[in-house]
Amino acid sequence: MIVCFGEILLRLSPPGAYRLAQADSFDAVYGGAEANTAVALAGFGDPSAVVTRFPDNEIGRSAEGSLRRWGVDTSRISWGGSRIGIYFLEKGASLRPSKVLYDRRGSAVAEASPGDFDWDSVLSGASAFFFTGITPALSDALPGILEDAFAVCRSRKIPVFCDVNYRSALWTPEKAAPVMRSLVRGIHTLTVNEEHAALLFGVSPLSGDGDAKISEIASRLAEEYGIRRIALTFRLSESAEINTVSGALWEDGRLFRSRPYRVPIVDRIGGGDAFSAGLIHGTLAGWDPARTVEFASAANALKHSVHGDALIASEEEVLRLAESADGTVRMIR
Repeated sequence: MIVCFGEILLRLSPPGAYRLAQADSFDAVYGGAEANTAVALAGFGDPSAVVTRFPDNEIGRSAEGSLRRWGVDTSRISWGGSRIGIYFLEKGASLRPSKVLYDRRGSAVAEASPGDFDWDSVLSGASAFFFTGITPALSDALPGILEDAFAVCRSRKIPVFCDVNYRSALWTPEKAAPVMRSLVRGIHTLTVNEEHAALLFGVSPLSGDGDAKISEIASRLAEEYGIRRIALTFRLSESAEINTVSGALWEDGRLFRSRPYRVPIVDRIGGGDAFSAGLIHGTLAGWDPARTVEFASAANALKHSVHGDALIASEEEVLRLAESADGTVRMIR
């Protein structure tokens, strides 16, 4: 069972490419980085569970039902608090980028305390633990709650995966950096991009470019923070409707690159979460790093074709994309 810990939000977005100022109705779905990852993992055939805190009301039960619909275990959810956080998404079009507005202050997860989660019970039978940098940004208590979870993970040798997923709307680099540096120390796999590696971890390449630069960033992060593997994601935006995405995975001094995927965008929210799900899936399946990062990048690319926050796809569908296009995975020593 892969345990994913974080907040689930109600997402409200105007239909199509309407702007928020034009909206007289909203499409509603539930999502959040860790929940999106759990849903994608369930689609790949991996048992997954979401650990979060919901208010015990109609909205909380609706959010729970949205997870159960896709086969995610909800038995470890804590119930309490008064509300679920909301975010408003204005989808971009042409030269206008997408926009996100948060309304999540005072949410059930943000008001959580250590007593809300019995990690000995929650992590019983867990094969992996996943969180993102969004979760510790939500309250002063949540970094400590995560540390409590990590203590159990260490005692049971449960690998911890993290996507940095820095959100400037939630906390400043000055506040985020010391928290994230403490939380990621000694974990199994860290996913980050070049910008956040420099901003939060103080790791910028001293020389070189291209693959040499990426390898240096990854090796320095791994050495300084005792992390086994470093994954990086890359995005090139031609417009709000066409992006090119790819990924890299550094392990044991070697860098593996996926090929680039040029994708027309139906919905780009959750692409990084699909990438995380692909990394975890490939790792637990025992795949080599080359196949794992190609699968993760293909999952990221495929998510751009799916409405909503989460990738709804089978392992077979992702593999078909990963194995069909021209190009090969490159390994750089």
